[in-house]
Amino acid sequence: MDDTRFMHKGSRRYYLANLALFLAGFVTFASLYDFQPLFPNLVRAYGTTPAMASLSLSVATFSLAFTLPFSGALSDAVGRRPLIIFASILAPVLAFGAAVHHAFSGMLLLRFGQGIILAGVPAVAMAYINEETEPNALGSAMGLYIAGNGMGGMSGRILTAWFTDLMGWRWALVTMALLCFVCGLLVWVCLPVSRNFSGKPFKPGALLASMADHLKNPGLQRLYLIAFCCMGGFVTLYNYVTFRLLGRDFGLSHTQVGLIFLAYAFGAVSSTVMGSLVNTCGRRRILCSALGIMTAGLVLTMGSSLWLVIMGIVLFTTGFFGAHSVASAWVGRLAVHSHAQASSLYLFFYYMGSSISGTIGGTIYHGWAWPGVVALVLVLVGIAFILCLGIRTASHCQAPPSPL
Repeated sequence: MDDTRFMHKGSRRYYLANLALFLAGFVTFASLYDFQPLFPNLVRAYGTTPAMASLSLSVATFSLAFTLPFSGALSDAVGRRPLIIFASILAPVLAFGAAVHHAFSGMLLLRFGQGIILAGVPAVAMAYINEETEPNALGSAMGLYIAGNGMGGMSGRILTAWFTDLMGWRWALVTMALLCFVCGLLVWVCLPVSRNFSGKPFKPGALLASMADHLKNPGLQRLYLIAFCCMGGFVTLYNYVTFRLLGRDFGLSHTQVGLIFLAYAFGAVSSTVMGSLVNTCGRRRILCSALGIMTAGLVLTMGSSLWLVIMGIVLFTTGFFGAHSVASAWVGRLAVHSHAQASSLYLFFYYMGSSISGTIGGTIYHGWAWPGVVALVLVLVGIAFILCLGIRTASHCQAPPSPL
């Protein structure tokens, strides 16, 4: 094996790639989630319900989820780098359109298209990392990428909330779109050319057969369902905790509520740390521990003290990013072929969890308020924990031995 073809930790190419993917993650998650802190504004502006307002996020994650398997296969044909660059530049253009469109239905249509375009980043970036990074640095590289996603999502949400108090929610979204466009141009400049990519033609029949093969792998099945449950619970919590913090319980401003997304900084750290610990402590043990941290944080959000709720959100976020970092890297180890497709299927379930649970949570919040939301998320995390316990037996014969 020619080691010079791989990105070594500490090299200039390694840092450039991580910077570019960090920015691509910022564009993806800032563009995808900048509507999330604005649900109460949408309820007032359009006279709708919390569940309907949540569609501004759910339609984007829904279209993203269904496009991901095909974006992975498309990247097998055209390359990882071109698709990442295309999505990072075009998605902010659609974000601008959604920000200035005054009809609720038209805004949702643009958000739907934005989700399709953004599918060119997540699974493709994960495949890029798996192909271009030396094996010993894979865990830390994936952790840094997930950290970049978290920091992007955090910054996008906080900035949107701050800009909303300063200039109104529409101008806040316009400003975020312009910022993301600049970041997309920097991705174009910084992302190194692939050295280990081997292209193959796009064949729909082969794609469906390959996807079916991944779905027959018991270990991958469990990881996919874990992704559905964890992301579903995570988005549901953040979708509706905003209503509670802005409402009668605490009466905070948008700027103050935006600060809760600083919890993403703890998630960024935990994704890197837990991604590095898998080689010594084992994947299953770290994943179960992360789910336990999520549960503890969830219970704390039931408190009547603002500081207790904030502590719960921080713990929950820390556990979620750790779980996502470990599970997403584990997919690459269990998949015996077509890693981009395996990663895209993981993210398909990941974002379907966001779309389905995130919308159902609105109906539950309307009927049972915050305790109902907590009960829903607790069920999802519990299912993920049970699935995690069965991965070792299920994956034993599916891939070369790996730390558990």
